[in-house]
Amino acid sequence: MASTWRKLKKSLIPKISINHHHRRSSSSSSSANGIASSPSSSVSRSSSLLSYSFSFRSSKKICAICLGSLKKGEGQAIFTAECSHPFHFNCIATNVQHGNRICPICRSEWRDIPFQAPSNAADSRHNNSTSRAQASPYNAPLEDTFVSGVSHNLLQSTLPQFEPDYFSDDEPIPAIHAGPASSTRPQTITIKALPEFPAVLASDAASKFAVLVGIRAPPFHVDVQKFDRAPIDLVAVLDVSGSMAGKLALLKRAVCFIIQNLGPSDRLSIVTFSSSARRMLPLRRMSGGGHDEAIRVINALTSSGGTNIVEGLKKGVKVLEERREQNPIASIILLSDGHDTLNGDTYRLYRSVQNHTLNPRHNLQYLYLLPPSICPRNNASGAESRQLTIPVHTFGFGSEHDSNAMHAISDVSGGTYSFIESIDILQDAFARCIGGLLSVVAQDVQLTMQSISPGVQIGSIPSGRYKSEILSQGQKAIIYVGSLYADEEKEFLVYLSIPASTYADGEKKLGNMLLLDVLCSYTYSTTMEIFHLSCERVEIRRPEVLSPTDGLVCLEVDRQRNRLCVAEAIANAQRIAELGDLEHAQAVLSEQRIALLSSVSAQAGDRLCNWLEAELRETRQRMANMELYEQTGRAYVLSGLSSHSWQRATTRGYTTTIIPGEGVNPGTSGTISYETPSMVNMVSRSQVLNYVSPQQPQRLSKSCSQVQRNK
Repeated sequence: MASTWRKLKKSLIPKISINHHHRRSSSSSSSANGIASSPSSSVSRSSSLLSYSFSFRSSKKICAICLGSLKKGEGQAIFTAECSHPFHFNCIATNVQHGNRICPICRSEWRDIPFQAPSNAADSRHNNSTSRAQASPYNAPLEDTFVSGVSHNLLQSTLPQFEPDYFSDDEPIPAIHAGPASSTRPQTITIKALPEFPAVLASDAASKFAVLVGIRAPPFHVDVQKFDRAPIDLVAVLDVSGSMAGKLALLKRAVCFIIQNLGPSDRLSIVTFSSSARRMLPLRRMSGGGHDEAIRVINALTSSGGTNIVEGLKKGVKVLEERREQNPIASIILLSDGHDTLNGDTYRLYRSVQNHTLNPRHNLQYLYLLPPSICPRNNASGAESRQLTIPVHTFGFGSEHDSNAMHAISDVSGGTYSFIESIDILQDAFARCIGGLLSVVAQDVQLTMQSISPGVQIGSIPSGRYKSEILSQGQKAIIYVGSLYADEEKEFLVYLSIPASTYADGEKKLGNMLLLDVLCSYTYSTTMEIFHLSCERVEIRRPEVLSPTDGLVCLEVDRQRNRLCVAEAIANAQRIAELGDLEHAQAVLSEQRIALLSSVSAQAGDRLCNWLEAELRETRQRMANMELYEQTGRAYVLSGLSSHSWQRATTRGYTTTIIPGEGVNPGTSGTISYETPSMVNMVSRSQVLNYVSPQQPQRLSKSCSQVQRNK
């Protein structure tokens, strides 16, 4: 730094000499007239001359605070003051944090300070009297979001200068005042249970008879003015390492979209990480000052340093674990475009276990660097074992991010992993995720199946990443679903073993066999009322002779089996691809595609089957060679597996726009599998606010997460 100053002064000496006489005579004239020097002007003559010369010669090229280049396109925002002197935005933002409103070059006093929320953001908040956030009308050019002035009353809360040892400084949750009693009870979850076949020959036994068990969450209340949802505590953990320089502007816009769509009862905290992590914003309610402060924090972000994902997540977890009060819903969103450069070689760890387990997540040592509330330990103590897991929804940018780590973090915590191949769709990806998180209607959802007839046993439940257990020697089973978004569906196949009919008295006349009772319990997220739903009973006929219709498979059971088989085939192909045998991996996908197309539901023109076939084709294309697979194929596959495992929407690829492909009904375009109406609405808001370039690439197959469910 000293060397830089010497060079700068040396280059300015001729300019100082030329102006020295004029400055001295001006100073003498001022003294003769009895004008006292102000404190702000009581600087040394050399400093004054240096500032004077600097303002004419160098201020257009060099930031006067850090002496760094002001060249455009280097990944740093540039702020131009009303006196026309430019500075790095972050440099001048730091300079004015302590109330300094004087230009460092010409010493003129500024009326406008380089912080401002979007100009009409306040209006949208004041017009929103309910807990639900409305779509922001703000659609100013991107540069206007981050470089502008702000009124004096928004300067009271500045960027944090230090972190407390304990994050118990979360903003209090407002007291909930009970309104008039509703005349109607909230709608409940609906259950369905369908057998694979309507009848099984009385003399036959079935070792793997499938029963489809499904649940659907209720929609939101139709009265928008009385919109009722559970508020959320959300922590955004953002990568601001040096590699994010070219993506930071779009990241800021995407996070501002989240801020604009959170309601006044929601709370947001912002954590950034590069080589280290820092909490930039404590848990603040997104109303009034909290909303403005969140915007200021995001606008002031700059990129530099390495990538320390572990520290970022630790700090995000600390925010939620040490909060004094809790909203009903809590979640973390994690964004990164690179590998964790400070916590080991996750790719090597991932590859080293490929031959030892079907789920390498269990041996990924990297995960055990994370807090237990993200990655539960099997040998955890009593207190840790009872600790709730915080879901982390991860977003990986571009071809250089660590898809293995991002998928593993989301998978172990109960979140989803989205692959953002083009940074242009980041806001849409956020919108899809937030649309779900802001629509949780049920928590602690459990499905219970109980065998009824003697000899009927529950054999297996391929429940994806949802925990399930079979009890009492197959007489009872439980699926732990957790939370449900409004209108969200979950479907599971329960495989039973059925004995030959014994024709007990009473059954012989009826010719029926009772198989299962299906029950559901859950907590309604807004009132915390516990519901126990009456059972749905499954039975089949046991005739001595089957009719032609008795041999017809249930299409809903068949399509669900197709979904599970396709997901399993893609997972197997991915493991084979990791071993370098792409030809074998492609053969697995081709074989599954043939089986899919020959299924009853596919032959009937089922839309889900069409999209599953499109996913198999796209996955196979991304395994054409190892370079393509490592650039985009791995991330695309892992994001799809995340979607299938949790039956929850993720974003994959270049665009959220769906273009029908070969064999796909055009009427299915525009929707995404597992996507709920709340997600669709939020993505629509995002796309209205976004400027979509006509050159934006549009490719059909960027997601077989992109599916219209044909119910």
